[in-house]
Order: sequence, then C-alpha cells, then structure tokens
Amino acid sequence: MYDLAVFIGRFQPFHAAHQAVLEEGLRVAQRVMVLIGSSFEPRSLRNPWTYAEREAMIRGSFSKKDNEHIICEPLRDIRYNNALWITQVQRAVYNFMPGQSKEIDEKVTLIGRIGGEENGRRNQSYYTSLFPQWGNSGLKHDFDIYGTMIRDHIFSSGSVADIGDDLAVPVLEMISQFMTEEGGQTLSSEYEFIKAYKKGWENVPFEPTHVTVDAVVVQSGHVLLVQRGAQPGKGLLALPGGFIHHEESLLDAMVRKLKEETKLKVPAPVIKGSVKDTAVFDAPFRSARGRTITHAFHIGLRSEEELPRVKGGGETSRCFWLPLGQLDSTQMFEDHYFIIQKMLGLL
Repeated sequence: MYDLAVFIGRFQPFHAAHQAVLEEGLRVAQRVMVLIGSSFEPRSLRNPWTYAEREAMIRGSFSKKDNEHIICEPLRDIRYNNALWITQVQRAVYNFMPGQSKEIDEKVTLIGRIGGEENGRRNQSYYTSLFPQWGNSGLKHDFDIYGTMIRDHIFSSGSVADIGDDLAVPVLEMISQFMTEEGGQTLSSEYEFIKAYKKGWENVPFEPTHVTVDAVVVQSGHVLLVQRGAQPGKGLLALPGGFIHHEESLLDAMVRKLKEETKLKVPAPVIKGSVKDTAVFDAPFRSARGRTITHAFHIGLRSEEELPRVKGGGETSRCFWLPLGQLDSTQMFEDHYFIIQKMLGLL
C-alpha cells in the first residue's frame, strides 16, 4: 500500500466517475490528496464552482471515516508556464511528506481514470508523463460521464433533472441550490448568450478561429484595466482590446481598441513607439466564445508623477489604473491575469 495517492482534477462538478477513482485511491493508499484545479478563477461556464464548493462536494460524497483519509488542496491554473504548474504539484506533495525525494517518491502514486478525454482534457496518462517519479494506479471503468456534459445539461435546462445517477445526493442538493442563486442564474444567462453567439456560424464547414488584440499598458507600477459591461464576463476586469477589422493591422487594431475603451490621453504615435514586446496567447479554451487567439502588446509608458487620464467607453462600464500588486486572478476575465503575468515576466 502507498502512503499517498494523488488525484488531480477540476471536478466541475465532482461526479460518479471521480468518486469511483477516489474510492480506488482509498483502497491503494493510506491517504488521498485531491488537488483541485482552477481554484483561483472567477465563476465561468467552464469553472462554475469555487474551490470551497468543490471541496464540499467531495467531502459530502464520503463518510466521516473516509474523510479522515482525504486531503484537499487548491491548485492554481498557471497558463503559459507548464513548468511552474508542475512545480506547484510537486511542492504540494513534498510539503505534505517531508524528507528525501527518492524515499518519498516510492510511497506516492497517481490515481485517475484511464482512457478517454473530455474536449481534449488532460487524462491520467498525461499526468503520468509529467510525474514519472511516482507510481501509477489508474482506474479503468465504464462510466461515460464528463463534466462538460453535466454543465451543459445544467445550464441549458436550469436543473439537475435526469442526472441523479451521475452525482451523489449532497452534490445534487448543492447544485440545485446554486442554480436558484445569483451565481447560477448569471451563468445560465451567459450560457444562452454564448449559444446564440455561436449560432451565427453553425452551418459553416469549420468553426471559425477568431483573432483579437489586447493592450497591456503599464506605467509607474500600474496596469490599465477595464471593467466589462457586457456578456460574457460582465463585471470582470479585463485588458483593453477586442476583435480586429479585416482592413487593419494588429498594431492599428490594438491602438483603436485601446482608444475606444479607455480614451487614454496619449497620442497614437507615442503608444506605438512605447511597445516593448508582443506575444501570442492561444490556450484552446481561453474563451467561451470559441477558438480565439489574441495578440498582446506590452506598452511601457514613461514614468510620470501623474497617470494619464482615462475614461470608459464602448462596452466597458469603467476603466482605471490598478497597482500591479493588487492584481487578483479571481476578478480577471478569461486568461488576462496570465497574459499580464507573462508579458511582464512575472510567470
């Protein structure tokens, strides 16, 4: 028997297949560490429930005795830096089991479902390749259950009807309650918005790939942000940016969107001359609107005693300068938190 089994997932929500894997972990190891991904994200259609809510789902699905052998830890998604994400997982295990790594590694095994993927989701064999120093106790089973299917059903119907066999009773009760609250109703509305949004190209041979631009404008330790005034992500903080026009370059599109959304009191030639770096961000699921690849521009403005005046415009309810030390991933739209971190060398 292993000392520790490690189960990595988003558990959005925790369902019967997850429960079967965790039960297997309790059989093969003295304790199971459940690393709950996407733990520092705002609510979205892909990640509707918080870390605390998902931990409650997991613990509510097991007896008091089993819970004494289950450890839950939050895991931050670190887009665009896989090495840092791997390091985070390793630290969670080695901090729990201090000592020489060789001795620890022999006492640790990964658990997960073997075979099958959910929309390209990383499966257990993928994690095995990332952590070859640990054992591999995958579970083969007949569950045809995936979080995407459950979320689509919940947000399209507004209920948990017809999925009672897929979720433990405490999980069903939690989700049913959630759907009556503001968070669930907001996401149901956003689901309908995205459904209507995608309807415009449902008859094309291939789903389109969208191209956007984002401006990471930094001055005197502050970054320029907008608050979204429309779906998706209404109320979340974002970088100024948006879709390009067919007749304009990426650089011109960035300047146009920056001016439209912030009314930044800096001349366009100065903005263009202040571009320090550019980068492409293409995580497949970065946007609920479909495959969207963005080109980000790092604009480093010269330090001044006063920050340039800005004013919200277009679909932004407001815009403002935020100290970099106050960035909060739980308040940021899509992957904009990680874009800022990557562009400024903070990842």
